[in-house]
Amino acid sequence: MQNSNAPIQSAIEKKLTDGFQAAHLEVANESHMHSVPANSETHFKVTLVSEDFAGKNRVKRHQAIYGALGRELQGGVHALALHLYTPEEWQARNEVSPASPQCLGGSKHDKA
Repeated sequence: MQNSNAPIQSAIEKKLTDGFQAAHLEVANESHMHSVPANSETHFKVTLVSEDFAGKNRVKRHQAIYGALGRELQGGVHALALHLYTPEEWQARNEVSPASPQCLGGSKHDKA
């Protein structure tokens, strides 16, 4: 976890810890990798390992996270990369989540 003093990141961590039986939780603020002002809290990568995901497909897992983080998603969070696994799936991945791609820059407000 990076910069746990950041209010949005801390809220995400708390809600996921409270809402899921996490065997592993990592919330990374990846805003610095994007075209946003310094110290922004707009882009996050969440890796969550929980038995709560057993028997649930990817859509159901994502819906569970969106439900827990509704307030943050309505607010300043622009992007949320989700990597959600059962403990068995996490072990099969050698306990590594995918790296995030580099930002290509620009914005929907830029003129083509």
